[in-house]
Amino acid sequence: MSDRESGDEQQQQAQGEQELATRTLTIQSKRFYLDVKQNRRGRFIKIAEVGAGGKKSRLLLAMSTAAEFRDYLTEFSDHYSSLGPPNPENLPEDGKLKSEMITKDNKRYYLDLKENQRGRFLRVAQTVQRGGPRSQIAIPAQGLIEFRDSLTDLLDEFGTDDQEGQSELPESKYMRVENKVFYFDIGSNRRGIYMRVSEVRSNYRTAITIPERSWARFRDILSEYVDKNSSTKKEGE
Repeated sequence: MSDRESGDEQQQQAQGEQELATRTLTIQSKRFYLDVKQNRRGRFIKIAEVGAGGKKSRLLLAMSTAAEFRDYLTEFSDHYSSLGPPNPENLPEDGKLKSEMITKDNKRYYLDLKENQRGRFLRVAQTVQRGGPRSQIAIPAQGLIEFRDSLTDLLDEFGTDDQEGQSELPESKYMRVENKVFYFDIGSNRRGIYMRVSEVRSNYRTAITIPERSWARFRDILSEYVDKNSSTKKEGE
């Protein structure tokens, strides 16, 4: 997905935005990306849907909103399980089988379990009060539990607090080495503070996570290699 490519990575860093974790799901012919991100205002989750034709749709949820959405996913999945087999001859007039709404600050999220000729699915639409574009995704009903479980994993790791001490964390840094970019991002979760070191190049990304308690040892090992390499170069001169 483009968010994993170096160009978007650089743009996110320029905007003070970090990607802390991601999950990828494939449900029927769709791919979904669940990204935990962090900026100066706090943490949030971006959900992106990529259809078979490559069309992308995105939603943004505060961590607390994502937790509420996760709970609704359980309700919708239970309701879906209680339904009988689809009957194309007797579809709901408006296509809706169950609906809920989430309100957070100036955003509203409309959750509609719907049925049409292609099957049953959960449509999640995000709107912003006082205008703004409407964005939405559609999750096949068969994948609601898998989607909920992936979202739960992220919430268990990063919590449901939208702020969670973001102002106390150091700013991100990055460096270029030939055709690579290395990002150093500081984050925190329920287990404590950590550093995420990401190596990014075209269409490739890998990362390691170092707990705060290991930073000093990590630095010492790196310094040891730097000193040894410097000594070797001096001896060769």
